[in-house]
Amino acid sequence: MQGKRVDRVNQLIKEEISTLLQRELKDPRLGFVTVTEVDTSKDLREAKVYVSVLGTEEQWTASLTALARARGFIRNWLRQHLELRVTPTLEFRADRSMEHAARIQALLRRLDAGGARAATDAPAS
Repeated sequence: MQGKRVDRVNQLIKEEISTLLQRELKDPRLGFVTVTEVDTSKDLREAKVYVSVLGTEEQWTASLTALARARGFIRNWLRQHLELRVTPTLEFRADRSMEHAARIQALLRRLDAGGARAATDAPAS
């Protein structure tokens, strides 16, 4: 039963932080940030918040720095909007899986285009 509660809390935290990033935080350093996953400890005292940033390496760094600085504000927001006995401390981490998937897709498209080109260039036998 404990696992289901943690899963529900993870989802609630993810939704609240996503809403907060879209509507409330006005830090110009925050680029296009998406919360991809939240992993809360079993005692609900700590939460790792995984985020993806659309942009350059500098934008990743700036966004993660802005999130780290806004950690207290975000935690207070969660305290006010979620009915939890304990509001977890937050740790923001980069999730580069979407970036990695996009890179693989681009490589596959190039390979596919190269294969199609090679098939049309091949002499008929």
